[in-house]
Amino acid sequence: MPLALLFAAMVVYASLYPFEGWRWPGVAPLDFLTAPLSRYWSGFDVLANLVGYIPLGFLLALGLWRSGWGRWAWVVAAAGPATLSLAMELFQNFLPSRVPSNLDWMLNAAGAGLGAGVAWGLARLGVLRRWTQFRSDWFNPHAHGGLVLVALWPFSLLYPASVPFGLGQVWERLEALLVEAFSGTPFLQWVPVHGDGSGALGPLAQALCVALGLLAPLLTGYADVRTVPRRLAFLVLLLSVGLGATGLSSALTYGPEHAWAWVNASALLGLGLAAVAGLAALWLPSRVCHVGLILALAVSLSLLNRVPSIAYLDQSLEAWEQGRFIRFHGLSQWLGWLWPFAALVFGVRAAIRAPALR
Repeated sequence: MPLALLFAAMVVYASLYPFEGWRWPGVAPLDFLTAPLSRYWSGFDVLANLVGYIPLGFLLALGLWRSGWGRWAWVVAAAGPATLSLAMELFQNFLPSRVPSNLDWMLNAAGAGLGAGVAWGLARLGVLRRWTQFRSDWFNPHAHGGLVLVALWPFSLLYPASVPFGLGQVWERLEALLVEAFSGTPFLQWVPVHGDGSGALGPLAQALCVALGLLAPLLTGYADVRTVPRRLAFLVLLLSVGLGATGLSSALTYGPEHAWAWVNASALLGLGLAAVAGLAALWLPSRVCHVGLILALAVSLSLLNRVPSIAYLDQSLEAWEQGRFIRFHGLSQWLGWLWPFAALVFGVRAAIRAPALR
């Protein structure tokens, strides 16, 4: 259910972005339902609106089914997202940059119904029960927030970073906002700014950031995975997914021919250090994994936010941030910025709440 609610929030964000210029449309908000179908659509538009709601219907059906809703789970999982889509199209009347569409709503509703139908079919085949058994065999009973963070981590890697796997480099943007906000006030001198000595990270520091960037999700998962052999399988899977997501991000940013341009001596050293540290941590208790997560994030965020961004990366980010569908209306950049901070908060809470080493 947490993943379903999170995906619903992502849908709301993407549907109403950029949340600017609200005004009264001058027509009845529901007129779009009876309007003729738009002639201006592409195959990508149809696919995006259909596929975009399939995960929501599927995740909602799965969460409701596990909560004991029975047959009503499939009905609510299909009707709920369709109602949400109708509300989003309704609100788009009030945004000058968005256009409500009855075709979009029908495709969204069909996608949600398809997702709920897939979940229903898997339940009828017994797949969901086997997944429940698999989950209980692989993960601790309290595994919820950590699994959500691990599931979101590959998507956060799609936003380009100056250091591979170096998420959370936000200080320069935050600094610019603070300087603008306090300009002309006595509080401006309180804003910490980069000094003349701040520069690019050296090769070893970059390797350390790569290793720590991989250790953070790895330790998050270790805290929930039950046995050493399963942790080893998780290590291999996470490294593989991380490499694929970073390669895809590089291909989307600089072009397919540059998908692996980020692989250099520092990146390879960092990958090796992460693999060795991951092997050494296979036997760590859950609380120690959470403490290690906190330390890894604290050091990596400190290093990454002390250096300025790279000029050519800034130019690429401008193109990235102007692409509506690649960046999912800015959502990928928020994941890239905020994932490590969310993981840090989760790690602190988990370490405090743990009654004993386990």
